[in-house]
Amino acid sequence: MKFSESLKKNSYFQNVYKNGKSYANRYFVMYVLENNLAGNRLGISVSKKVGNSVIRHHITRLVREAYRLHEEMFNSGLDIVIIARVSAKNVSYHETERAILRLGNLHQILKSDTEC
Repeated sequence: MKFSESLKKNSYFQNVYKNGKSYANRYFVMYVLENNLAGNRLGISVSKKVGNSVIRHHITRLVREAYRLHEEMFNSGLDIVIIARVSAKNVSYHETERAILRLGNLHQILKSDTEC
């Protein structure tokens, strides 16, 4: 992630949950909150309900890679938290990528000069 850093502290996650706006689709829930910084911060949450550690880390890597490859499409200055739903257990990379871009489009945080 060239332009973004990870959202690590629980208090940052809680702030985004409390004050941010959320949209969901079949596989993920995305919360977005402006952070008044130059870059974005991305947080990924995958519950134990989704699966064991291998499955949870696999989903995390898929989400991080889908975001990383399309990072320049997202507006700057945002805290983004992506929560995986149980249905994301068997999701492919292309479905992950499509779901992340759709949620970004719903939040209207994709730059207007790019098309998805």
